[in-house]
Amino acid sequence: MKKTIKVAVIDDEQEILDMIEKYLSRTQGFAVTTFSNPHNAISRIDKSYDVVLLDIMMPQMNGLDVLKSLHEKAPELKIIMMTAYSTLDKVLKSHREGATHYIMKPFSSMKALEEKIYELVQ
Repeated sequence: MKKTIKVAVIDDEQEILDMIEKYLSRTQGFAVTTFSNPHNAISRIDKSYDVVLLDIMMPQMNGLDVLKSLHEKAPELKIIMMTAYSTLDKVLKSHREGATHYIMKPFSSMKALEEKIYELVQ
């Protein structure tokens, strides 16, 4: 029996949360939890999650600060940073803080996102 992949998505844009949740929930083998508030995410995400999809630019809290908090709490978490505004500095800083991967929004393909998650949990 295949293990269910537990994914948390943290983004201030509700349509991004809905799109990812809808796609992954229809794909067998995923359990998706979404968070529009990064403070709630930090308090609720633990090492039981396999992958976290995390937006960098949020009004309530910088995604890099969320990344640092999650990595301190559960260093084994696989964290994929998401952003529409990429700079080399942000990419390098996110990797230094423990990000596993970095993807640009809008996504070129939801299938590519799904494959990246599978790749990280293998």
